[in-house]
Amino acid sequence: MHFNPYGGAAAQIAAELVNLGDAADPATLTAIFRDRMTVSAVQDHESTEIIAWTKRLRRVFEADPATRVDLVNALLHDSASKPYISTHDGKAPHLHYVDAQAGTVPRVRAYTAGGLAHLVCDAPDRFGICSREGCETVYVDVSRNGRRRFCSTRCATRVHVADHRNRQAS
Repeated sequence: MHFNPYGGAAAQIAAELVNLGDAADPATLTAIFRDRMTVSAVQDHESTEIIAWTKRLRRVFEADPATRVDLVNALLHDSASKPYISTHDGKAPHLHYVDAQAGTVPRVRAYTAGGLAHLVCDAPDRFGICSREGCETVYVDVSRNGRRRFCSTRCATRVHVADHRNRQAS
């Protein structure tokens, strides 16, 4: 499934940040943003702020659908400036939620909040936390059928094998 740039790539970056947790060092963050956002090298103080932000992003993935709206609205309130249409670098017109001259942290906040907002509005059942007990990994479902419940094939296989063994033992 193809999402718009904010609901797709931005929501996927939000999931990647959440899954990094406290291990989000500047080099790792720079690598994540390099190809998908126009962000220069992330500094130590910026990574600390981004880690704090990702804790708020995680709550969106964990919440029930009704609560997600309020959580994302709070993220948008705390991050977004006036949206505008950009056509930089020969790209087709697309939305930006913060001025291109803003620092790294405001841009990451606006980008991820905007991505989750589009996801909550356009495809609220396409993201969540892995259904394998004990796994806290979040995901954005970009599959064709939109029925993803696990963060990876590995987690899905573990659950299915365990279920199979339980049925065989009965």
